[in-house]
Amino acid sequence: MIGVFRNKEVGPRAGFTLLEVIVVVFILSLLVTIVAPRVIGKTDDARIAEAKVQIRNFETALKLFKLDNGFYPGTDQGLDALIRKPATGKIPVNYKEGGYLEQKKIPLDPWGNPYLYLSPGLQGDFDIISYGADGREGGEGKDADIKNYDL
Repeated sequence: MIGVFRNKEVGPRAGFTLLEVIVVVFILSLLVTIVAPRVIGKTDDARIAEAKVQIRNFETALKLFKLDNGFYPGTDQGLDALIRKPATGKIPVNYKEGGYLEQKKIPLDPWGNPYLYLSPGLQGDFDIISYGADGREGGEGKDADIKNYDL
């Protein structure tokens, strides 16, 4: 009767020993200790890169808006003019049906703050600015402002 409960397909050793488990846990913790700081440090770089890409997308959409309508949306119309035909200020005559951005909303910057849009801008026809991680003007490193005219 005892032989009925034995699994003959499993070799003499099934599972892992405590020593093997400890070695694997040690190796994984060593990898986390080495790799984690490098990966965590890159999240700020990734957010900065994402903000730059979003600003470039806004620039492209604004240029298309101008090609169709002969002017850039005003500061009061904001970036919303890229997804909805403005009803105030200078009204575009040849507004593209569906707007100028694929997504039907203006994304926040990677830190969850709205982009600042000025038209006419202080540095050109328009300025698009993200205030960085701290959400305030100025700063250095991850807190530095990201401006379309500095890209």
